[in-house]
Amino acid sequence: MTLTEHEVAEIERANGAGLRPVMFIHGLWLLSSSWDRWRGVFEEAGFTTIAPGWPDDPETVAEARQTPEVFAKKMVQQVTDHYLEAAAALQQEPAVVGHSFGGLVAQKVAGEGVAAATVAIDPAPFQGVLPIPADALKSAFPVVGNPANTRRAVTLTFEQFTFGWANALEEAEAHELYDTFHVPAAGLPIFQAVTANLNPFSETKVDTKNPDRGPLLIISGERDHTVPYAIAHSAYKIQAKHNEAITEFVELPNRGHSLTIDHGWREVATAALEFLARAGVAPASGT
Repeated sequence: MTLTEHEVAEIERANGAGLRPVMFIHGLWLLSSSWDRWRGVFEEAGFTTIAPGWPDDPETVAEARQTPEVFAKKMVQQVTDHYLEAAAALQQEPAVVGHSFGGLVAQKVAGEGVAAATVAIDPAPFQGVLPIPADALKSAFPVVGNPANTRRAVTLTFEQFTFGWANALEEAEAHELYDTFHVPAAGLPIFQAVTANLNPFSETKVDTKNPDRGPLLIISGERDHTVPYAIAHSAYKIQAKHNEAITEFVELPNRGHSLTIDHGWREVATAALEFLARAGVAPASGT
């Protein structure tokens, strides 16, 4: 068992609520607390929520910055297994919402047939997604530019964070997000994603053909440098081609990779809630 006491308590709370759970999955350079505002909105809408961290994640941003080494060497399947464990402990099949590498993990979870519906926001590419735009390469370079980062945790400079995450924001808000949310992140998952199409055994592989995958929405930020439109839309086309379940794509104008945490986060949360309603995933128990 890899779940922490806090995560177990969240799952027990969700099970006791008798409501449809929503499981949030964060990506690199964030903690699960980055979903706190989302969780409030989804619970106001009638759902119950859980937001497990990645294995060994610190509890707070301050602690994360003091102990960056705990993030090193995390791998995509290790993280996926952690969320699968959380999903298995829930008494109702969860809706799953993930951002960035969390969006990749969310699709892997859905591919296991354990999600009622899935929303992948600016998702990192899975094996078979071929486009690699120049902006994505530049965003990844602080990690992949040094092979030693496969064994390290990497902290972005403010300038790197601005290009990859906050390019659609005013500088003052970019500083606020960097100071409030940014933490070190494992370099290894990015190497796994970059080399996925050269490795037949890549951990970024997603089962897009599982008939039990459930409805899927992919949301893309128009100005995202880290996961540009070409990557997100390629994932959508593969999913839609291989699966008969509802598969939708939404591009949000003038939004960058920070879209889940910046001033426009509520617009993205609303798009996710509206999709769950269209997909027939209601918050009430048994529906």
